Amino acid sequence: MTGIQKTLFVLIAVIAVIFGLTVHKVLNGRNQGDPAALVDAGIILLPQSRQLPALELTDQDGQAVAVNQLKGQWSLLFFGYTYCPDICPTTLAQLRELKGKLPAEALERLRVVMISVDPQRDSPQQLKQYLGYFDAGFQGLTGELADIQKLASAVSIPFIPADTSKPNYTVDHSGNLVILGPDGTQRGFIRAPLNNQKLATQLPVLVGSEG
Repeated sequence: MTGIQKTLFVLIAVIAVIFGLTVHKVLNGRNQGDPAALVDAGIILLPQSRQLPALELTDQDGQAVAVNQLKGQWSLLFFGYTYCPDICPTTLAQLRELKGKLPAEALERLRVVMISVDPQRDSPQQLKQYLGYFDAGFQGLTGELADIQKLASAVSIPFIPADTSKPNYTVDHSGNLVILGPDGTQRGFIRAPLNNQKLATQLPVLVGSEG
């Protein structure tokens, strides 16, 4: 191999490496942080993002919201209800505390949305009043039970509908949170119980990983 051929070979190899790294970056997005640290904080990312079903719910102001159009920010979805005796007030209080630990830039990129698993009692007005006890910035969604069940199943947070004929009924549901990316797709979960100390470190890394 001549000197010119060796030089060309080296140049081609370098170009191939650069191209490969560029493709890898494009396909995998910007850095989302240390996977082990994310898992330790309870953040479980999906290997592939999931589209949300095309259905409409009603927010705390009585406005229709297409759930597959929750875009522009990262979203934490929590399936709960206003008459919940334990999981919901605890989780919402933790999320309020977590917001106080996050830097301003991360807060601007993040919203919290509670989706009612008890639409019979959770009117938009009821949701607004209840969420206001925790944080006026928290959003709520309610609607037809069948639509809420469809959404819950799509994001793998199923719940057991209550027997609404019983007085003071409760609803069995999960305390896990759903993570939506700014493109409106599901990116993963946050496991309950929440570890705010670790989440306060890892969430800014995650939500800062793409616009």
